[in-house]
Amino acid sequence: MGRGAVALARVAVLVRAPAGWLWWPGVLAAGAGVLVPAPAGRRIGVYAGAALFIIAAYAVFAVRRKRYAHLAKAASRAGKSAVLQDRAVTLRAWRRAHRWWLLVAFPAALGSSFVLPAAGGMLLAGAGLGLWAKALWLGRWERDHDVLLWVRTEAAVRGGPAGRDVRGYLTTGVAAKDARPGGAKAARPKAARG
Repeated sequence: MGRGAVALARVAVLVRAPAGWLWWPGVLAAGAGVLVPAPAGRRIGVYAGAALFIIAAYAVFAVRRKRYAHLAKAASRAGKSAVLQDRAVTLRAWRRAHRWWLLVAFPAALGSSFVLPAAGGMLLAGAGLGLWAKALWLGRWERDHDVLLWVRTEAAVRGGPAGRDVRGYLTTGVAAKDARPGGAKAARPKAARG
């Protein structure tokens, strides 16, 4: 990286990164948890899990939204020295930084089924859904303002894309790099027919 250059990661990609890693293990743990005999009983576990799913999805979606909105509104244009990180690199770095947490989440959710069937898995899935919804919300903001939001990688690694170490966001045009507004993978351009 050149002198004075800053590495930037997409905000929406960082928000979206854990969503699938929470959703699919959560669904799997909830499905397996229904089969586990527990003192609370299957019906109580499923009802409690449904409540936890809704609460987790809303809480994760709502947390720090004002902070995200403030940082987005105050964002400045990225300079020419900015190095934009690919979506795949951002996801790989996030997984590496959180691998132990990811490895513990599924067994913990499954283990909780011995007390309250399916509830832990539904809680995990709800958190994943909340993050996915937040990434979509950020994507709508990006489309409305015709920009993509970026954050310095070193600040985001320490406390997340809206953590205390994040001083501000930077913006680029919507064609920058390989992720659409909201952090989804950009579609590959179709090859021209001869």
